[in-house]
Amino acid sequence: MLDALAPVGSAGPLTGGAVRPLSAGAVQGADFTQMLAQVAADAAGSIKAGEAAAISGIQGKASVQQVVDAVLSAERTLQTTLAVRDKMVAAYQEISRMAI
Repeated sequence: MLDALAPVGSAGPLTGGAVRPLSAGAVQGADFTQMLAQVAADAAGSIKAGEAAAISGIQGKASVQQVVDAVLSAERTLQTTLAVRDKMVAAYQEISRMAI
């Protein structure tokens, strides 16, 4: 299912296993909105790569292993995205029930 949360800048399901270190300027200048936009763009890219690999596999341009790896990565990304969405909806509902 979902892996445990990893520290920022470490390999994770949305990065495809690649480690992208953050520079000091990137950490100071980035806000939550920019970070969320980047994660969403990475997720969309992973899903598009899975679709492209599946099409290449059908056309005979990619090996079965490449197709399976890309599709499993896209599936992991989708599961992570849905889990984050569910947590955000639950948090919103909890906040909306708070007495003011």
